[in-house]
Amino acid sequence: MLPLSDTDWVAIAFLVFVGLLIWKKVPAMVLGALDDKADAIRNELEEAARIRSEAQALLAKYQKAQAEAEKEAEAIVEQASKEATALAEQTRVQLEELAERRTKLVEQKIAQAEAQAVAEVRNVAINAAVSASRSVVTGSMTGDKAASLIDNGIASIKDNLH
Repeated sequence: MLPLSDTDWVAIAFLVFVGLLIWKKVPAMVLGALDDKADAIRNELEEAARIRSEAQALLAKYQKAQAEAEKEAEAIVEQASKEATALAEQTRVQLEELAERRTKLVEQKIAQAEAQAVAEVRNVAINAAVSASRSVVTGSMTGDKAASLIDNGIASIKDNLH
């Protein structure tokens, strides 16, 4: 037998180590662990893809809800604008009617005041005319003729007034 060199001893030790690993089924355990790890990664990727699709569906749902809410808000604003316009028009009409009623009321009061003033002036004028006529007639006429003229004048004034 030939003496073995260090390299030969290392080669023999390596072969014994590899044989021992194969005998203990270490490669199968390593492959099994790698397969388990690959399965776990595959399951995590599938779970991530499922969660991503759920998140996209949820995002689409919220975007749709947001669009509907914006449409509803626009409809509410439009309705409020229409109601405000209608209320403003109604208020304008009511103010015009109120102003017209007050104007008529003031015109009626003015007409009543004018009629009252005319009646008062007429009464004062009548009283003054009667008084003046009485003075003139009584001063210039005497006797039965004066009394007759006064009575006729008073009667004609009363007839003309009524």
